[in-house]
Amino acid sequence: MDGHMAFRQAPLLLVILFALVTGTFWASVAARTGPAHDKVVVCYISTWAVYRPGQGAYSIENFDPSLCTHVVYAFAGLDITQAAIKSLDPWQDLKEEYGKGGYERLTALKRSHPHLKVSLAIGGWNEGSKNYSTLVSNVEQRQYFAKQVSAFVRKYNFDGLDLDWEYPTQRGGRPQDRENFVALTKDLREEFDNNGLLLTSAIGAAKHVIDKAYDVRQISRYLDYLHIMCYDYHGSWDQKIGNNAPLTSSAVDPLSVQYSIDYLLQLGAPPSKLVLGLPFYGRTFKTVSQGNLNDASDGVGFRGPYTREDGFLGYNEICNILSNKTSGWSKQWDAETSQMLARSERNVFTQDVSVVTFDSSRSIANKVKFAMKKRLAGVMVWSVDTDDFLGNCELDEDTYADFRLVTSAPRRLNHNYPLLRTINEATSLALEELAADEVVVPDDSENEIPHGSIADRKNAATSIVSLGLTASFLYTILHSFTN
Repeated sequence: MDGHMAFRQAPLLLVILFALVTGTFWASVAARTGPAHDKVVVCYISTWAVYRPGQGAYSIENFDPSLCTHVVYAFAGLDITQAAIKSLDPWQDLKEEYGKGGYERLTALKRSHPHLKVSLAIGGWNEGSKNYSTLVSNVEQRQYFAKQVSAFVRKYNFDGLDLDWEYPTQRGGRPQDRENFVALTKDLREEFDNNGLLLTSAIGAAKHVIDKAYDVRQISRYLDYLHIMCYDYHGSWDQKIGNNAPLTSSAVDPLSVQYSIDYLLQLGAPPSKLVLGLPFYGRTFKTVSQGNLNDASDGVGFRGPYTREDGFLGYNEICNILSNKTSGWSKQWDAETSQMLARSERNVFTQDVSVVTFDSSRSIANKVKFAMKKRLAGVMVWSVDTDDFLGNCELDEDTYADFRLVTSAPRRLNHNYPLLRTINEATSLALEELAADEVVVPDDSENEIPHGSIADRKNAATSIVSLGLTASFLYTILHSFTN
């Protein structure tokens, strides 16, 4: 080819180069439809929340997929007569018989948010343990179940299954459940690997449950993530006021988030598979005392107008009470446990004081920082439907009071989902703070990029390398034409 022809074609090649480079860049930008960091944020939806009254009612259309990396549809059940997974609410879950098709409405969000992984949870507290214990004790039934559930989750376009058996060996279970639960995860893993499916499990956080129910090292081999339910450490069943989910506790008390996580790590759970559970609810108490921790309570607790469950208040119910300046409620922060306690004025008729212990946004931020310091995979929440998903409440002003490098809270364009937004902000901020403290050692190659989170820097660096390789390849082609 002569030089004149080469130069006439060179502009065309430059146009192609520009189109490829900018196309690659914008494809990278478009692909980020979720959190800006690279940690896991698992969001459970309790699908019966759709039946709550008034502004407590929560449907799949209320869910914001940009705030989570994974979402779990809770719950499906076990048909022990068929050794098969089944819908617990066919009208809500399925399209058959003019149903609302909840399964497919949730999984359809992956089309607009391709980052999102959607799993189906089987089990839950109300399912108990007896049927699961029966299933896993029979090798043939167990293996049949693995194949059936794989087909079921793929039929509805789920990305995987979350085992929420509460709990092996407990509540009607048998001692053999501990070993058989390992066998179940192994059978599921082998079947799921054939179809590229995720396998996770919700794991009890109390030491006595861990010791009896789980061979931690073995189940960690087969599970992608262990969702640790770090809440319900105390409640009205104790007949005294206690914190729902204390971050730390005294050395003799194993009922705390830090103890649970450290114990699981000690038992051989890889930090890269541990997901720290955060409660978007509080535990309630009634007492004739002053309403302080350890005061005797009535053993029942009061209920909220939306969730309508004794001893339980969703965060959206709590923040509505506290946002009402004439409600007579006050709140008290406990720095040691990172828990908030709120109490009412004394009822003049019953002489009761109502108390709720819960996670404020400051509690959530501190627990996220703890998870990042432990290098965990990320966090999960139970459950998004009790966050202030409508944005009715005032935002907390002390969210990052315990973050050394944060002088002011990040500006938010939306006030809904305050706890879930705190998780994503706090994850990036905690990683930055830990990097600055050299707890997490940053990659020196990233030091030239002064802005953005660590995850953004890594993504930017990857994009630059990719674009550089593309440019280099096309330059070689262009150079060959001009010579």
